[in-house]
Amino acid sequence: MQTTPSVGVETAPAPTELSGQPVHPATGVEALCATASAAAGRTISPSLYNIDLAPTKREGRRWTSYSIFTLWANDVHSLGNYAFAIGLFALGLGGWQILLALGVGAILLFALLSFSGFMGVKTGVPFPVMSRISFGIRGAQIASLLRGAVAVAWFGIQTYLASVVLRVMLVAMLPSLHELDANSILGLSTLGWAAFVFLWIVQLVIVSFGMEMIRKYEAFAGPIILVTMAAIAIWIFVEADGSIAWASDNALEGADMWRTIFAGGALWVAIYGTFVLNFCDFTRSAVSKKAVVRGNFWGIPINMLLFGAIVVVMAGGQFKINGTVIQSPSDMVQTIPNTLFLVLACLALLILTIAVNLMANFVAPVYALTNLFPKRLNFRKAAWVSGTIGLIILPWNLYNNPLVIVYFLGGLGALLGPLFGVVMADYWLLRRGKVNVLELYSEDPAGAYYYKKGFNPRAIIALVPAAAVALLIAFVPALEAAAPFAWFFAAGIAAVVYYFIADRSQRLEDVDGEAIAVASTH
Repeated sequence: MQTTPSVGVETAPAPTELSGQPVHPATGVEALCATASAAAGRTISPSLYNIDLAPTKREGRRWTSYSIFTLWANDVHSLGNYAFAIGLFALGLGGWQILLALGVGAILLFALLSFSGFMGVKTGVPFPVMSRISFGIRGAQIASLLRGAVAVAWFGIQTYLASVVLRVMLVAMLPSLHELDANSILGLSTLGWAAFVFLWIVQLVIVSFGMEMIRKYEAFAGPIILVTMAAIAIWIFVEADGSIAWASDNALEGADMWRTIFAGGALWVAIYGTFVLNFCDFTRSAVSKKAVVRGNFWGIPINMLLFGAIVVVMAGGQFKINGTVIQSPSDMVQTIPNTLFLVLACLALLILTIAVNLMANFVAPVYALTNLFPKRLNFRKAAWVSGTIGLIILPWNLYNNPLVIVYFLGGLGALLGPLFGVVMADYWLLRRGKVNVLELYSEDPAGAYYYKKGFNPRAIIALVPAAAVALLIAFVPALEAAAPFAWFFAAGIAAVVYYFIADRSQRLEDVDGEAIAVASTH
């Protein structure tokens, strides 16, 4: 592989302070870019490069296979995923059918996330920079802002849902607090506001310490979540006298059963459509490709089978007890008769929700904002801006408005499949993994990723038919049968269109970014 001199960039003083005195953010970036330009032997643009957008040095990366595993240990066991999987039981799938549906989705996700993760390991860059390869140094804003907008809204919504669990815990501990939960201020009670703001601050504090703190939090939360969910399943199993119902009263058979199984597997992939897009945000700090594969293997197919088993026990056990189908584990937690165990279970669910929110809904908008304003925002400042947006949109009102969830967030989410299709087709099929990392930070019109005024019109054109199909499938009632497979249709169409219209006259060089890389500690 062709490389440039591995001089590296010393980042400690330049971006933050000079001679002990604080400096203007732009000054710090200008100094950092001057150092990077000298090391690279070409001009590195301050509008494309800062300490958070720079590639990470290979030496000193800290995300091991366990780090990757704990990402999935937390995210797979999210309350939203439990609600989805238990919903399959309510639709008429039995125990083995639910496991098969999740297994189909897990195999596909293992492959997609591994290929997506390899991109981060090789280049060391976050998703907004990675998308410059296919969309151009300016066109990449389209991809990163779409991903970031979806994440900001869901960050607020997930924080609100976590605050509901906190309110349940607080009232269980101090029943007198119920009086503070009876009024409404902008749609939320006094206790609700206190719980929401508290969790909002906790998450912002964690993110303020950067990706390394997120890695440590995920590693701390992972085992707690696995033990807690397994304990709840065992409790339900005991309450059901040691046996469960393997299917509900409306069990599906024949063609309907198989369609629902594959639809469930497809939707399981679509749920992770955001993650397969920006998984490089995490794997850019992975120690190796093997670490990504091992972490994905234990975290996706193996962990998802454990998740499926817990779902079957929870749903089947509760159905045997009283003939009802629960919606999520939080329904069970509220029925725990022992206050101490209820509080402990609520704490575990709070730890879980924060872990999921940090990885799924905070990192992407932080990098998107940093990419948009590299001279003004670093990781910490972008985190506070992103979190503030998640607060001022009053997310509980969004969550309670089906039109917003379905048409706005659903519409934006439908566009993530086409983005993935273009990025993957360009990187793997056309470039065969060859990337000139240094030119991802260059505004030179002759640069490999400048295209036309910084935009790759062919990539944008490829999005149009794929996005149209995705939105039609998502919102036209007559196409409801195809809705579970919308992500695959959209990603596939975008990939195929881009593959045939892409400019094959481009020069393909494989140049690493070690010359301008920074330590993987930010």
